[in-house]
This record gives sequence, C-alpha cells and structure tokens, in this order.
Amino acid sequence: MIHVVLHDARDTVAVAVVEGIEAGTRLTAWIMDEDKTVAVEAAQDIPIGHKVALKDMAVGDTVYKYGVDIGKVVAPIKVGEHAHVHNIRTKRW
Repeated sequence: MIHVVLHDARDTVAVAVVEGIEAGTRLTAWIMDEDKTVAVEAAQDIPIGHKVALKDMAVGDTVYKYGVDIGKVVAPIKVGEHAHVHNIRTKRW
C-alpha cells in the first residue's frame, strides 16, 4: 500500500494520500519520477493531504516538494514528523 507520494528522490517531504496515518505507522513512499518506493516511519499523526518529513531538517533549510522549493524550515523537523505551517513558511514574505 502506498501511503505518501513524492515526485523527485531529492524531495524532503512527501504528501499523505491515505487517511488515518498514525504515529508509528511504517509508511511506503512512492517516488513517482523513478517508480520506486522507500520506507519511513510516521513520528506523528499525518492528515491526508499534509506533508511528512523524509529527512531531518534544521531552521533555515529549504523544503522541497514535487521537485520545487516550497519554503523554509522555521522550527526543527525530524524525519517522519508532520511538516506544515507550524514548521514551514514561504520565502515570499
């Protein structure tokens, strides 16, 4: 079962495509561009449509989703954690 998707193997977050992801769930992440999967464990509950971190990220790091720079980290994020507005901000403002 695919739980999260990403386009590029260099993406730092993936998007949840199923409901009910709970902390401790071993997630299968599909890398679309390479048609392969990798595994990551959810460290927190991840709502459908939200992002999960694929690597540890420090404040100031760039976040990549679908091969695109989507913002910067404003609070440390550990692999498997929920990545959203509480720890990522756009670089536009």
